[in-house]
Amino acid sequence: MKKPLRNYAFIDGQNLNLGIQELGWKLDFERFRIYLREKYGVKTAYYFIGYIKQNESLYTALKIAGYKLVFKEVLTYLDGETKGNCDAELVLQAMIDYDKYEKAVIVSGDGDFACLVRYLNVQGKLKRVLAPNIYKYSALLKKAAERHLDFMNDLKERLEYKRKRVKIKFRKKKYAKKVDIKSVHNKKRTP
Repeated sequence: MKKPLRNYAFIDGQNLNLGIQELGWKLDFERFRIYLREKYGVKTAYYFIGYIKQNESLYTALKIAGYKLVFKEVLTYLDGETKGNCDAELVLQAMIDYDKYEKAVIVSGDGDFACLVRYLNVQGKLKRVLAPNIYKYSALLKKAAERHLDFMNDLKERLEYKRKRVKIKFRKKKYAKKVDIKSVHNKKRTP
């Protein structure tokens, strides 16, 4: 008998994306959602991300894959840099839903979540902290998570995005014009 899913994941989208990119691969979000469900018993997965209108197709794909998106308005500075930090929204959502989940999975390597992780750990509500990159995560997070810390470095084989191959069948056209190869090569080319 399958154990009911009672855990929630709170995903720092930017930290996840940048951490995986620094490892040199691209995350398959559908596979990652399945991984969270199978490995950690995640029923609901919140994905916190800055909203940029041009990324609508990404947001649609994330929703289809089973994530609940929480957006932060993105600020664009005079130099063109954009900023959409969702840390406060992640912490707030984890507290709003506190009584709805059995345990929380925090997906981030950001030390700004150390106080949330410490609180959840003390309350017995922390399932795991899943840091994208073992070489680039906060020591504060490590200390707060204690033994509840995993990394994604070795998950490339399982979670890497691989372009879906589409099988295309070519058919000969019934009334295709026959072309004499010799005549094509012998034609004079004009400049």
